[in-house]
Amino acid sequence: MKFRRRTLAQIADMICGNFPDEESFFEYRSSSYLTEFFADIDTEYRHDGSTRQWWVVDVLTDILSGPQSSPNIPPEVFCRMIELLMDPADAKNEGEGRPGALSLLNASLKHEGFEAFYAEDGRCYVRHIPTNTVSAPGPNPHRPFTASELKRREQLVSFLDAASEDDLTEQVLLPLFRQLGFERITAAGHKDKALEYGKDVWMKYTLPTTHVLYFGLQVKRGKLDASGASRGSNANVAEIHNQALMMLGHEIFDPEIAKRVLVDHAIIVAGGEITKAARAWIGNALDASKRSQILFMDRDDVLNLFVVTNLPMPEPSWLTDPPL
Repeated sequence: MKFRRRTLAQIADMICGNFPDEESFFEYRSSSYLTEFFADIDTEYRHDGSTRQWWVVDVLTDILSGPQSSPNIPPEVFCRMIELLMDPADAKNEGEGRPGALSLLNASLKHEGFEAFYAEDGRCYVRHIPTNTVSAPGPNPHRPFTASELKRREQLVSFLDAASEDDLTEQVLLPLFRQLGFERITAAGHKDKALEYGKDVWMKYTLPTTHVLYFGLQVKRGKLDASGASRGSNANVAEIHNQALMMLGHEIFDPEIAKRVLVDHAIIVAGGEITKAARAWIGNALDASKRSQILFMDRDDVLNLFVVTNLPMPEPSWLTDPPL
């Protein structure tokens, strides 16, 4: 995506705060604060001491040349930059809603066919005016990745290749689901199999309507296939199917409401691939009432979600466990 240089220069002035202090709706940012600003949107740009406005123009040009999830929406990094620039907590010389800052920003964006607006969650989003397409409000694991995100993804691949099942559960899945808004995440672990009843993890998710759904995770480190029996790190999908049915049929105790509840959905998570044959087998094995209750996540799903939620890289347990 390409913006006119005049538009980028105007936005750069807002980022730098190049206005008389008593009239400015934006904070003044010196060299170090510009570096900090772009670090806060998960980029590695560092101000090189050149003229601040033109350095920011070059950075914005580079950002806009990055991968897009939609042809009608700027790259996600640019949308994060707009959100940070328009943070309501940074309002200056004006009140809530930042009408002055929003008016200045939109005067520039409209030349490119976009406008910024505040949603009900208080965050600033970008809308493509001709198509009314809005920047995504949450992590999108299907968008193209930046170079730094691809590097983090490769690091996580290396971790998963060497990690145990408990490492996968405790250092990847638990932080990931917490970040995605799940609550009361409880891991059974593998020390006491009698307590699992087919569940490695159970958790709950509160809908906007305040209704609560309960989820159980069945975690396998290796690949799930449709072979006759489990071999090595590969697991047979029929065994996982039986464990998922156990999960759905067994009650869990929620201490927050002091009641026993049933799991609404089972999520089968594989640290490796879930083969097409395995997906086809379990799809045929489930009747219509159960088909919507069992969900799948394979290695690619885990990798992509972990990267876009920007969680810190995990470390294998043998590096973090204290010596005996």
